[in-house]
Amino acid sequence: MNKEVVVVIGVGGIGQAIARRQGAGKTVLLADINEDTLASAAGELRSMGHTITTQRVDVSVRESVAALANSAAGLGSVTQVITTAGLSPVQASPSAILAVDLLGVALVLEEFGRVIASGGAGIVISSMAGHMLPPLSPEQNEALAYTPADDLLKLTFLAADGVPNSGAAYGISKRANHLRVQAAGIDWGERGARVNSISPGIILTPLAEEEMAGPGGPRYREMIQASPAGRVGTTDEIASAAAYLLGPDAGFITGSDLLIDGGVIAAIRSGRL
Repeated sequence: MNKEVVVVIGVGGIGQAIARRQGAGKTVLLADINEDTLASAAGELRSMGHTITTQRVDVSVRESVAALANSAAGLGSVTQVITTAGLSPVQASPSAILAVDLLGVALVLEEFGRVIASGGAGIVISSMAGHMLPPLSPEQNEALAYTPADDLLKLTFLAADGVPNSGAAYGISKRANHLRVQAAGIDWGERGARVNSISPGIILTPLAEEEMAGPGGPRYREMIQASPAGRVGTTDEIASAAAYLLGPDAGFITGSDLLIDGGVIAAIRSGRL
């Protein structure tokens, strides 16, 4: 029997929640750049009965992502790929965020697009920040969607003067995720597979707690208070949405983004926030 393989890249709170939800009866390949985090997540999931294998990956390096894709294909039929890897504005410089959040997603889509099984599906965990960015020009949208991954960071509007701070880098990276996923829907579709993105709002994870403890904390609390939901989200809610998009009930959905933010973007666009 050809074993089904679920690949989860980035094993923070959301990655682990999706692995728990999707991994039963399958081989789960966990990947992360931090080997301590990777070992801890693997141990916890194994204790729950999951079949786990691990591999360190740097999503900003094509060779590293290609090696992960090859390893996944060597384990069996790659039916699900989920990437949550990313850096936040309080964690890193603009160049590091562009390398991981923008280029990293593009590389994952390209490399796993050559090994995903027919009938398989992928999820990119993006962010509601991609919906906050002012409109880009048609030329910029096209460049972010279709420029080969190896040339993405050479785009002139992604130079330091065009992306002056980490917040700007994060926003344009997440908008690029939506555009790359839409474009990748065509290539993945040629293999009989689907790919979508999820844009979470404020989800209670250690990363979110770090953000809320930083300079942007008051703004985060304002967004929570003004949102229709009036609360933060949970990793299990993101995992539930991922399960739908990865499963057969979403067979007609590909190249799309699902915004799960408790209504923060609605509050912004209505003028309430």
